[in-house]
Amino acid sequence: MRRTNQIGWLFVAPVLLLVAFNALIPLMTVVNYSVQESFGDNVFFWSGLQWFEQLLNEDRFHAALGRQLMFTGIILAIELPLGVAIALCMPKKGPFVPVCLVLMALPLLIPWNVVGAMWNILALPEIGLLGYGLNAAGIDFNFTQSPVDAWITIVAMDVWHWTSLVVLLAFAGLSAIPDAYYQAARIDGASRWSVFRHIELPKMKRVLTIAVLLRFMDSFMIYTEISVLTGGGPGNATTLLSIDLVKKALGQFDLGPAAAMSLVYFLITLLVSWLFYTLMTRGEQ
Repeated sequence: MRRTNQIGWLFVAPVLLLVAFNALIPLMTVVNYSVQESFGDNVFFWSGLQWFEQLLNEDRFHAALGRQLMFTGIILAIELPLGVAIALCMPKKGPFVPVCLVLMALPLLIPWNVVGAMWNILALPEIGLLGYGLNAAGIDFNFTQSPVDAWITIVAMDVWHWTSLVVLLAFAGLSAIPDAYYQAARIDGASRWSVFRHIELPKMKRVLTIAVLLRFMDSFMIYTEISVLTGGGPGNATTLLSIDLVKKALGQFDLGPAAAMSLVYFLITLLVSWLFYTLMTRGEQ
């Protein structure tokens, strides 16, 4: 009988313990707040599932969740096809490969708060290059007053910032395809669409699964960029779940409802991520 060497776990165990400690302590604190009521002076009273029931029946939460799902659906529908298309157009060999990769990686290196500030200045109707240019061209654009313009701006910002991640992952998947597949396709006289459908897309399935999961989780937890750009406005037009959670926890200081909301938020993210992964890996051994 073959024995498996388990000594590698000795090197991984300290990291796992550290991550578990850093994750469990905040989670336990949030769970504690979610079932109690506080009136200040660090005095707590047991409230049970009151905050969860209140949250699930709250129109404010339903509206924020709807806006969050719509935002995530829009950016996934744009960034995935766009990222794959750009990756297909990039050179696979030659001196321009590192140049293209560096250019694609540049937006990912910019801090999130800087991205929001950049797009805020860019889209301002009075002084921004984008906002002023659109108004000069006869297009009435003001993301600080129009909900539609605000949504267009936050979607454009996210597409500019994160499409590069999909491009890099898709390019990595394309680069791993052996040339023998393309040579066989040329011998068979396959069209470009047939090559993409039967060779490139199946070989990119794993990296695209990673791209979908990463972009879903990132977009579902986005806060800094939209907070800096629109602050959730105009009105509540761009108040996504994360922004509404911060307003409830820090703005209103409702620790119990905010803790319950954060747990429901976490469970929704975990559940939808699991569904994405299950559906995209169905049929694989």
